[in-house]
Amino acid sequence: MIPGAHAIAPDAPFALAQELDTAALAEAFAKKGRLHIPGILESPAAARLHGALMAETDWACATLVGGQGRDIPLREIDGWSQDRLAVFVSTADREAAKGFHFMFDSVRLTSLLKAGRPVAPVYRELCAFLSGPQFLSFIHALTGDDRVRHADAQATRFRPGHYLNVHDDDDNPGLGRLYAYVLNLTPGWRADFGGLLTFNDPLGHVSEAYTPAFNALNIFRVPHLHAVTPIALFAPGGRLSITGWLRQDDPPVFP
Repeated sequence: MIPGAHAIAPDAPFALAQELDTAALAEAFAKKGRLHIPGILESPAAARLHGALMAETDWACATLVGGQGRDIPLREIDGWSQDRLAVFVSTADREAAKGFHFMFDSVRLTSLLKAGRPVAPVYRELCAFLSGPQFLSFIHALTGDDRVRHADAQATRFRPGHYLNVHDDDDNPGLGRLYAYVLNLTPGWRADFGGLLTFNDPLGHVSEAYTPAFNALNIFRVPHLHAVTPIALFAPGGRLSITGWLRQDDPPVFP
């Protein structure tokens, strides 16, 4: 059962929950440069966004192929032969065993908006909210950093077998990434199902881990070693979220 599902409204506006204690959250964030914040949005808006992700049909498989990022539409993969699919998966497994690699479903919302591609109204409203005055003011107060000018966003779905290996998000400093965020939208999830956001020390140990949740925000400074653990084969569904970076470069212009 989704918390607040009884209050779902098709046009519920995006807004931060009124109960947030920003001063206390800022104090907690300052200690480690990362934080899990439950109940981040007003419940009707969170339920509305969850419904959009559950109904989404335009997912692409985001992965690396020979070290190059690829987004392969799931409609295309559905047309592959079993042999081709087996080769694709086994090749990815070999590459993942050697180092950084990932595989999950994605809809790159900011990229679609920049390209003038059709985007559901709920996603357009979400992106406007994430780069709007209420959310950015909260981020400035939370982090003590007023350099953040906008947020980019993608919808993500991790299904059984999906993963994101350890990395630090600092491969291209010119992108202006200051903080990474994950807006969790996964109700009824257990740590046993995998998909934990882990924070790793230089020796390879997991210092802390956040379990997927519903209507919770995870945020952490960049660079920061982290990963998403593989989703168990017995997990009952997908790990749903909106993810991206809080950035200091020029905000994109949408047609």
